[in-house]
Amino acid sequence: MIEKLRIIISRIFVVLLFILICFSGSHWEEEASFITATLFFIGILLVAIGSLGRVWCSVYIAGYKTDHLITQGPYSMCRNPLYFFSLLGALGVGFASETLLIPLLIFIAFVIYYPPVIKSEEEGMMKLHKNEFAMYMQKVPSFFPKLSLLNEPEEYIVKPKVLKRHIFDALWFIWLVGILEVVDVLHELNVISTIFKIH
Repeated sequence: MIEKLRIIISRIFVVLLFILICFSGSHWEEEASFITATLFFIGILLVAIGSLGRVWCSVYIAGYKTDHLITQGPYSMCRNPLYFFSLLGALGVGFASETLLIPLLIFIAFVIYYPPVIKSEEEGMMKLHKNEFAMYMQKVPSFFPKLSLLNEPEEYIVKPKVLKRHIFDALWFIWLVGILEVVDVLHELNVISTIFKIH
């Protein structure tokens, strides 16, 4: 139930952001094109890191997330790498809008919404895995990865059907950047009016 509510709230937020993007333009587009180019480049870089990071996480959790405590790969560096890479990807989409307001709104929404989600999920993991998870919490940071802790096995068994679905989810950030570009073209063709400019 909580998971479904989280998905619904996330989708409503994305729709509202999309509406904002559709009817706004970058303040710097005509005055300082180097700023828009820089913001777009930062966005693409973050989207690439976020998408690849989510695929990497998916290799480890595909089909195992609820059955086993995953502590290898990205999960050896932080306890919530999927959320970490999701934040990077979402901020990347925000920067690809060539504004600072959109990524700021995304960051604020993440800071408000996800810490309680992470806390709730970790309480569930503690009930499920008890001492093993308590030891994992002591050793591995919650959100920001500690690269020196990286531990990857020589081999790892994955479930292909589950992995494919996770990869599909990871590619959303790339598709969203493509949608932003389509919106930009529609603005240039005056198919969608730019009602106001944002920084």
